[in-house]
Amino acid sequence: MAKIPRLMPQDPRMFRAEVVRAERVSPSLHRVTVTGPDLADFTWLGFDHWFRLFLRLPHQDRLRLPEFSGSRWWQPYLAIPEAERPHCANYTVADFRPGAAEMDIDFVVHRGPDGEIEGGAAVWACRARAGDELAVLDQGLLFDLPEDATEVIIAADETGLPATTNILRSLPRHTVGRLIQEVPVPGDRRDLDAPPGMTVTWVVRDDDTVPGTAALGELRRHARADAAGYAFVVGESTLATEGRRHLHRAGLPKGRITFSGFWRHEGERAA
Repeated sequence: MAKIPRLMPQDPRMFRAEVVRAERVSPSLHRVTVTGPDLADFTWLGFDHWFRLFLRLPHQDRLRLPEFSGSRWWQPYLAIPEAERPHCANYTVADFRPGAAEMDIDFVVHRGPDGEIEGGAAVWACRARAGDELAVLDQGLLFDLPEDATEVIIAADETGLPATTNILRSLPRHTVGRLIQEVPVPGDRRDLDAPPGMTVTWVVRDDDTVPGTAALGELRRHARADAAGYAFVVGESTLATEGRRHLHRAGLPKGRITFSGFWRHEGERAA
């Protein structure tokens, strides 16, 4: 396998930007495109390049950001009074066009029992208008493919779809393995630029199934993993933790499994 770029910038940089446009790209995903002079210097690494997104609070006229140097941003962030502290959430670059300095950010639209949109970032995205300000703090990659990996196994729910989309198109063309991608509805499936040796399995979950359960069930059918392979499991926290546990039992060393719980479902989990 080819060498993957840097995982985490030593001195992460904050990039100010503003909304250019917003659109629904599938039933469950809303895309916001942003730009700004700062983004002309953003170096997109492909794969699952992620960042921390900072948003102005609804009552604010301007976005207040933490002042920091080096990698220590969390304490300056917490030092901002809570009433003025910007909303912060983690997101993946859905696409980046250097020539236009434009970044696409995809937000999953989860709805509550009464049909209301849940999550501060998703609410913001669905109301976003041209000129709305924001900032992104570059965090690099989680995806950490060893150069000697014999296969790649990826499993994700819809919150991981921007990452899996770009991982597949960033992988060397000789890569072999499998992607298991869960989505809420058939209309969320998309064309993926996958290497010929990567099998793509779309799993559409039932309406009453806890997110991540369907992908985890399909992953558990993957009974054997090459000890020299590599796995990437992200999404709802149980998918991430139980997926890692299964893959380790199937033969992968823990050090060759990257897993991350992007979010946690608070309701009752199906068996």
